[in-house]
Amino acid sequence: MSDRQDITARNKRLSIILGFVVCGMIGLSFASVPLYDLFCRVTGYGGTTQQASVGSDVVLDRVMKIRFDASTNSALPWHFKPEQLEVRLQVGETGLAFYKAINNGDRPYIGTASFNVTPQKAGRYFNKIECFCFTEQRLNPGQEIDMPVTFFVDPEISEDPNLDDVTTITLSYTFFETEGDETDEETPEKLASLQN
Repeated sequence: MSDRQDITARNKRLSIILGFVVCGMIGLSFASVPLYDLFCRVTGYGGTTQQASVGSDVVLDRVMKIRFDASTNSALPWHFKPEQLEVRLQVGETGLAFYKAINNGDRPYIGTASFNVTPQKAGRYFNKIECFCFTEQRLNPGQEIDMPVTFFVDPEISEDPNLDDVTTITLSYTFFETEGDETDEETPEKLASLQN
């Protein structure tokens, strides 16, 4: 094999390897968001809460103060607030809290709530059973809605020495406008027909 053929073969091999690297990087860029989301849900990183289907069957004597916080993105003309500022629960006890949202806009808006808890290290132990953040919320002009959150603090928090100092957990929500189907908006005629 001549030097020229050897160089051509190495260049071809290098081109193939670089092609695979580029394809791999593109694939990783598309997979990064779902993988990061999965990582946050599993580890509680960044204050990401957990989702549970039922409450805990163990209740400890340790008491936690759960505080509630609400904000709305400036593009969404909603007034959004917690109905209570805080509750005190035993670890493992199921709690229920309500948030209220009012559409102050002149048209229907669809909103989605993002959420987290602080301190962030407590996220992996904060479990939500039912939450308005799991679905989009649609409010017509002037409509107001009470939205429940059912939750508990996992008793396993007492086995984590890094959380011995935690006595308060703050659950925060921020509502953002979700782009909806414009044809699905409630027109005055449609609203009148629904009321009859």
